[in-house]
Amino acid sequence: QVQLVESGGGLVEPGGSLRLSCEFSGMVFAFFVMDWYRQGPGEQRELVARVNAGGGTNYADSVKGRFTISRDNAKNTVYLQMNSLKPEDTAVYYCSALNVRDGFDYWGQGTQVTVSS
Repeated sequence: QVQLVESGGGLVEPGGSLRLSCEFSGMVFAFFVMDWYRQGPGEQRELVARVNAGGGTNYADSVKGRFTISRDNAKNTVYLQMNSLKPEDTAVYYCSALNVRDGFDYWGQGTQVTVSS
C-alpha cells in the first residue's frame, strides 16, 4: 500500500518561498507519476505540477516560472519549490502518486500553504 507524507507548508508573506516535500513508501517509486495538486477555499482541486519517472515536468499556467517540481528517486521523495508566492497560491497542497501500470492513484493528507502579509 502506497503512503504519501507531505511536509513543508506554512505561512509566508507575498513574494516569499516555500519548499514542499512528499515522502513516498510502499511500492516501487519509479512506477509512479508524481503530482502536486492544490485546493483553495471554495475552489475545486487543481493540478499544479507533474513529474514523470524520467523527470519530465508539466505545470499549470498559473505557476509556470515560479514553481519547480522535482523528484529524488534515491530518496523516494518529490519536491515542490515555490517562489514568488502570491496570496492566490493559498491552498491545501496535496501530493498524488499515479501508478502508470494500473492507473490507481494515491493521495497524501495535504499541507496548508497560506500566503499573507
